[in-house]
Amino acid sequence: MFRFVAVVRSSSLLTLGALAVVSSLILKPLEAGAAVNDQSLIFVKDSLPQEPVLIPENLNKGDNQVLGSDTVRNFNTMGINPLLSPPAPAKISQGLAQITAPDPIPRDSRPPSLEPAPVPQPPQKLPPVDELLDPSTPSPDLPDEILEDIPKQIFIKRFNIIGSTVFSQEKLAEITEPFLDQPISFPTLFKIRSEITKLYDDEGYVNSGAYIPPQQLEDGIVRIEIIEGELEDIIVKGLSRLNSNYIKSRLAIATKKPLNVRRLLEALQILRLDPLIANISAELSAGVEPGESLLEVTVTEADTFSTQITLDNGRSPSVGSFRRRPQIREGNLLGLGDALEFNYTNTDGSDTFDVSYTLPINPRNGTLRLAYGTTSSEVIEPPFDDIDIDSESRFYEITLRQPVFQTPTEEVAIGIIGSRQESETSILDTPFPLSAGADDEGRTRINAIRLFQEWTKRSEQQVLAARSQLSIGISSGDTTLSRGGPDSNFFAWRGQGQWVRLLAPNTILLIRGDVQLADRSLVPLEQIGIGGLESVRGYRQDLILSDNGAFISAELRLPIIQNDSGTL
Repeated sequence: MFRFVAVVRSSSLLTLGALAVVSSLILKPLEAGAAVNDQSLIFVKDSLPQEPVLIPENLNKGDNQVLGSDTVRNFNTMGINPLLSPPAPAKISQGLAQITAPDPIPRDSRPPSLEPAPVPQPPQKLPPVDELLDPSTPSPDLPDEILEDIPKQIFIKRFNIIGSTVFSQEKLAEITEPFLDQPISFPTLFKIRSEITKLYDDEGYVNSGAYIPPQQLEDGIVRIEIIEGELEDIIVKGLSRLNSNYIKSRLAIATKKPLNVRRLLEALQILRLDPLIANISAELSAGVEPGESLLEVTVTEADTFSTQITLDNGRSPSVGSFRRRPQIREGNLLGLGDALEFNYTNTDGSDTFDVSYTLPINPRNGTLRLAYGTTSSEVIEPPFDDIDIDSESRFYEITLRQPVFQTPTEEVAIGIIGSRQESETSILDTPFPLSAGADDEGRTRINAIRLFQEWTKRSEQQVLAARSQLSIGISSGDTTLSRGGPDSNFFAWRGQGQWVRLLAPNTILLIRGDVQLADRSLVPLEQIGIGGLESVRGYRQDLILSDNGAFISAELRLPIIQNDSGTL
C-alpha cells in the first residue's frame, strides 16, 4: 500500500495542571515552566490559566518511591523546575530516568458522531432496467371513442383538452395548433389524440393517455379528455421476515397519481441497493378500470444476520495496540427493517462495548438511532504501568437522520444528534484529573447538540462523499464547567470528504480529508485526533489531539490474493 500524507495542525499546546510526572505521560514536552511547592502543588504556566492540583500523598512518600528511576523522566527536560526544599519531590527528581514522554493517553470509545466517516463502499453497477421492471408494460386501457354525426371533413376552431395535471395547456397546444382553422379528416383527429398520448408515454406516464369522448361537434370545438394513470394496488411476494409495508410504503411514494414508470424504476433501484434486499423485480398489468394498473413485486430477502471478527494493530500501544473486535449484527430484528448491533473491542489494556439500535421512521428512509458505549482502560505501556493509570468512559447518543433528496446515484441527508459523554480518570485507584477540563475528581461531562449534513454521489467508477457537522456544547446539569479552561461550552465545525475511484477490479484509489475548527479550547473528548488506521496510517492512534486541525491522505489499495472467497 502506498500512502502520502500531509498534516496541518493549529492549536495551543495541551497542558495539564496536575502531577508533573503524569503530565509527561500524556503530553509532549511542555513549553511552559512550573514550580513545585512544599504542599506538593504543581503550577503549569500556559496560555490557559490552570488550577493548582494536589499530588496524592501516596505517590511520593518514603524511600521506596512509587515513581522511581524506571518510571519518570527529568522535570527539567519538560520545563518544570522542582524546588529543592520539599524532600519527597526532590527525591523523585533525583531518580528521574531518561524516558521519552509518550503520546497522549488514547481516548476511549467515542460516539459515532465523532468518529471519522466510514470509507464509502466501492462503486457498483446498478441492475439493468429490464431486470427490475417487465418491459412488456400494457398500454392504457381507454374508453371507447364515439363521435356522432362526424362528416368526412371537419373544420376545428379550438381543442378543449381536459384532465391534464402533468402538461400545461401551452405544451399541449404545440400539438394541436397546426390543425386549427382548417378542414381535417376524421383519421387526422385521432392522430392528434395519439400524439398527446405519445407525449405522456415519452415522459414515462405509460398508463396515461388521451381519448375523444362521445360528443357532438358544436361551433368547431372538439373536446379531448386525459386519463392520467394510477396504481390500483401493490402486491408483494417472496417475503418471509420483512414486513410487506416496508416495500409497499416506499413504492407508494414513487407511484402516486399520475403513475410514472421512471419514478417507479428509481424506487426499485433504491430498494435493490437496500442491504435488506438481495433481489427485486416488478411487473405492471392492466387493472379493472381504465387508466389503472396493478403492480406485482417479487422480492428476495438478503441474509440480515452477520458476525465478524476483526484483528488489527489500530489501538495505541499505551493500552495495547493489538485489537480484537468481534461484532454481531441483525439488520431486520423485528421485521421493520430495524437493526441491532453489538460490538466488543479488546486490547491487553482496554475493554470496549457498544450497542446501537436503528429504526426506520418513514418510507423516505428516515431513521432514528440510539447508541451507547462504555470503555474501561488502563495504561500498560512500560514503565508507566507502575502508577496504575485507569480511565472509564461512556457515551449516549440519539440520532435523527433524514434524506431530503435521494436517487439511485445521489443522496443528500440532514440530521440532528443529541450527545452526552462522560469520563473519569484515576491514579492508583485515586480519582485524579489527567486531562484539560476535568474536575478535581478527574471527571469530564459533556452535553452537545450536533447538526449534520451529508452528500454522496455514485457512479460505476467512483464515489464522492462529504459530511459537515456543527457541534454546540451545552452547559446543563452536571456538565463540566471551568474558569478559563475547556468545558462543555464550545462551538466546533468538522468537515470530511472522501473520493473513491475504481482503477481496476479490486484496485481502489482513496483520497480523504478531515478538518475541524473550534471557537475555543476543547476537552480531549471533542478534539480531532490525527494518527491511526482511521486517519493517518503509520502513526499511533491519536498521535496528535488538537482543537483545530486538518489532514489529507491518499491510499492505493492493490489486491494481493484473489479467489472466490474474497480478496486480500
